[in-house]
Amino acid sequence: MTLPVTPVELFLMKPSIKSLTLEELQQHFAARKAPAYRARQVTDWLYKKRAATFTAMSDLPAETRAALAQAYSFVRPEVVRVLGSKDTTRKFLFRLADGSLIESVLIPASPALYGETSDRRTICVSTQVGCAYGCKFCASGLEGFSRNLTADEIVDQLLGVERESGEKIDNIVFMGMGEPLANLTNLLRAIRIINAPWGLEIGARHITISTSGLAPQIRKLANEPTQFRLAISLHGATDEVRSRIMPVNRKYNLASLLEACDFYVAQKKRLMFEYILIADVNDSHEQAHLLAKHARRLSAKINLIPYNRVEGLEWSRPSRERQESFLRALREHGAVATLRREKGHDINAACGQLRLQTKRASETTPVEA
Repeated sequence: MTLPVTPVELFLMKPSIKSLTLEELQQHFAARKAPAYRARQVTDWLYKKRAATFTAMSDLPAETRAALAQAYSFVRPEVVRVLGSKDTTRKFLFRLADGSLIESVLIPASPALYGETSDRRTICVSTQVGCAYGCKFCASGLEGFSRNLTADEIVDQLLGVERESGEKIDNIVFMGMGEPLANLTNLLRAIRIINAPWGLEIGARHITISTSGLAPQIRKLANEPTQFRLAISLHGATDEVRSRIMPVNRKYNLASLLEACDFYVAQKKRLMFEYILIADVNDSHEQAHLLAKHARRLSAKINLIPYNRVEGLEWSRPSRERQESFLRALREHGAVATLRREKGHDINAACGQLRLQTKRASETTPVEA
């Protein structure tokens, strides 16, 4: 088991080779008067051949590998636990270099995104350790926010899950632990690596960013050239209901959030509302009517998600009949909507649950790798 580094060691740690773009690697070699093609060799080893060390990059001269090792770090997160589900959903708990725990979820053949049926293998990726936004349905923020993930720590979740599962991921949702738009710089750098032909080469339209509703950052995203998808975690069609569920609504209320969505749609033209159905909180027909109204105006699709119960939180999911009734109400009011046949309920696959359980258990019993 890899021992965590101290905070001072982490601060002094060399930059990660997997946080660099091809252009930055080209600059590295140009500054050393080395052939430009060396940069492509490095990215091929990182993302095509999946090298685990600089030493493994056998077509680079020994002195080049030594120089890279001196300038950059090459670390991989440690897999702490893997939970598999009856429906083959799997949750992965990773330990980072500083000892922090994060999690990713692999969902095969998911029809949830934009109502499309497919055989895609989707990964839900974390962008922060913990979360500062305190959504009342989510386990990620129950122990607060620790730090942002670096670009390489984001990308390494895909590499680690593919390595452990033996499956090729072709659909990514930034919907794991944390608020992606609160870590926008590292998020966009990671997406560039994931999307690039020299990187993981996953198409932009197979990349979805989910946000709790940070209006200024949504406007910034609208100006990004990469045509990824944006999913707004709405969860309430009025300020009263949404504020009860999502404290961020007190800073960016529905009016300001929907104005930012207008701006985004004018530039990008692809938007989805995520709506977690919580019994007796946001599952009334009045909420359905108003939600449909917001969605029609923005031409946004709605993805309904039955609440995944979190230990320590009081809410529960509506009955199946109530879920279907809400869906019918949306469609009767002209909205395009789907109801997720949610996977992973038996392994507590909602954001942050495995990390929270593991941290609490380790307070009395050390976690074994």
